[in-house]
Amino acid sequence: MKNIINVALIGNPNVGKTSVFNALTGLNHKIGNYPGITVDKISGDAKLSNDVLAKVIDLPGTYSINASSLDEKIVLDLLFNPQHKEYPDVVVVVADIENLKRNLLLFTQIKELGIPSVLAINMADRMTEKGISLDVKQLEEKLNTKVVLISAKKKQGIEELKAAIIDFRNYSTEPSVNATAAASEFFGKLALTYPTEPIYKLWMIYSQDLEIGSINKSSIEEKGIQLSESEVKRLQQKKTIKRYQFINDLLKEVYKKDIKAATDLLSKADRILTHKVWGYVIFFAIMLLVFQAIFTWSSIPMDWIDGLFGSLSTWIHEVMEPGKLTELIADGIIPGIGGIMPFIPQIAILFMFIAILEETGYMSRVVFLMDRLMRPFGLSGKSVVPLISGNACAIPAIMSARNIENPKERLLTILVTPFTTCSARIPVYIILIALVIPDTKLFGVIGLQGLTLTLFYLLGFLAALVGAWILKFFIRSEKKSYFVIEMPNYRMPIFKNVVSTMYEKTKAFVIGAGKIIFFLSIIIWFLGAHGPGEKYENAEEIVTEQYKGQSVSEKELEDHIAGYKLENSYIGIIGKSIEPVIKPLGYDWKIGIAVISSFVAREVFVGTLATIYNVGSSGEEDEDGTIKQRMSAEVWPDTKEKVFTLASGLSLMVFYAFAMQCTSTVAITRRETKSWKWTIFQLIFMTAFAYLAAMLTFQFLK
Repeated sequence: MKNIINVALIGNPNVGKTSVFNALTGLNHKIGNYPGITVDKISGDAKLSNDVLAKVIDLPGTYSINASSLDEKIVLDLLFNPQHKEYPDVVVVVADIENLKRNLLLFTQIKELGIPSVLAINMADRMTEKGISLDVKQLEEKLNTKVVLISAKKKQGIEELKAAIIDFRNYSTEPSVNATAAASEFFGKLALTYPTEPIYKLWMIYSQDLEIGSINKSSIEEKGIQLSESEVKRLQQKKTIKRYQFINDLLKEVYKKDIKAATDLLSKADRILTHKVWGYVIFFAIMLLVFQAIFTWSSIPMDWIDGLFGSLSTWIHEVMEPGKLTELIADGIIPGIGGIMPFIPQIAILFMFIAILEETGYMSRVVFLMDRLMRPFGLSGKSVVPLISGNACAIPAIMSARNIENPKERLLTILVTPFTTCSARIPVYIILIALVIPDTKLFGVIGLQGLTLTLFYLLGFLAALVGAWILKFFIRSEKKSYFVIEMPNYRMPIFKNVVSTMYEKTKAFVIGAGKIIFFLSIIIWFLGAHGPGEKYENAEEIVTEQYKGQSVSEKELEDHIAGYKLENSYIGIIGKSIEPVIKPLGYDWKIGIAVISSFVAREVFVGTLATIYNVGSSGEEDEDGTIKQRMSAEVWPDTKEKVFTLASGLSLMVFYAFAMQCTSTVAITRRETKSWKWTIFQLIFMTAFAYLAAMLTFQFLK
């Protein structure tokens, strides 16, 4: 029978903790070179030896166990509750070889909890390059622990780390530094009153107002042990000073680092990238490059995928017997899924660039740069992490707001993050831009379509800032916030990590969107292929009679019949009933159905239109086979004017820029805020604002 142990991975943000987790477990969780990646516990199994298995828990990055944010509280809740099913048998504190001083503060705190601990010093492969030397043996003696040098990136030292974890029972649980000397009288009383509990644990219960078992702050004070709030703060400062005195003296003996000229070069780069003017110019230029590449690089594979699904639908009609099943597959499921699949190359390109920017360390510079911009709007630099993450998906982005300590700034960030343009909106933007924005270049260099996409991303970001500025007057908080962020070293992107991020994110998009669109395509096809009453049942006779004596080809007559049946189908009746509400925005009833169904997931918009247009056609192969061509050819029945014009296209894009992203976002907002009031307010406010902005756009441009 194999021995199973619990292992907790703890460390400061950006020390490669998730890379260590991946190296131990073989899993492939997101890695980024800026803080805020891990926002919850992530667990995986690791085979340490033939007879020892470990359940490894990757905890959110934290600078100390004095919890100041929700993600740090996750660490606290686990380490202070021995009854927890995931309570660690051993803690692996991951440190960065270039930032040992700061990392060791957390380690000395963990060591005082009385849990066997291993210090895993990561990025050891950079020691020669950075001129770093470390006396590991002496460091182990001074810290009274096991120290392992590793490089998670190059998989060096991982086997030694596994062996060290297995041997955890042989490690001392005595503290590395006796911080209780900062107030010997207070801690002496604690030790006499609770002789079986670690002193530091009791101190944390008292100073952080925790409750572990039957012990809490009130029960301690009932024993006559009491400090004022100002005394608690002074004692916290004294303890921290004492720890740093110990760490400074230790590192003088065991740690040496040569300062190289490269440091000056990096400082110059930072001065440019975080400049109050040039920093923003460079960031805008990078974003413009990214979105231009999305259009330019993806055009060939997009056209190929689009044509493939069109041919597949035709082929199904040819090889299968006519009937409802054939129509469901060829006119419902394939067009629905085929409406979204051509956008896979663009989604992959976006995630590739995001991964590269994260890996290089540039994202941390963006966070620092944006702090100046955020403050007047009631946000902090840390709010940039969710806002930028929202470009992939709002759900993890809202969750990443947990690392914002200030409650007001955290709530503001959650409420405005859905304004940022998530990847699910890309198919909507791309197809509308292709329809209504000419494929020309400004000054012969800047593509107008790529510039439009860039501006809509900026529009979402600006909407988030303006929304936060308005809301800050209605949300009150007495707590002041201080912005501190680590500037990681610049690093060359790891090809494997970039490709892995592209693959995992694109796969999640395809699977997530594919499942939703598959089921919605069936529903929409059914509603479009069936209808109540005689108008639907007798559509062929009614339309034939209408066009009797007119010079109409057989193909045109079939299209008129299919369109008449669609208008009198269940989905047509639903669409017609909502058309008066959406017509001021420039939308017909088909667009209205697509907009409503896309509340499940934004990318559903294109798939829904593809299914509706396919149901409303004769089903024969013609030059209007792709969703883009069908949208371009769509006209208003009374005026015969095109439905998709510059006015209606921009109106739709404006609506999607401001509207709430999806039902999942609503659910995650409720979970993170624990408030239906703010969740419902967010939904109503964003929807009403999107409607009004879209209507003004259309009415102004039409």
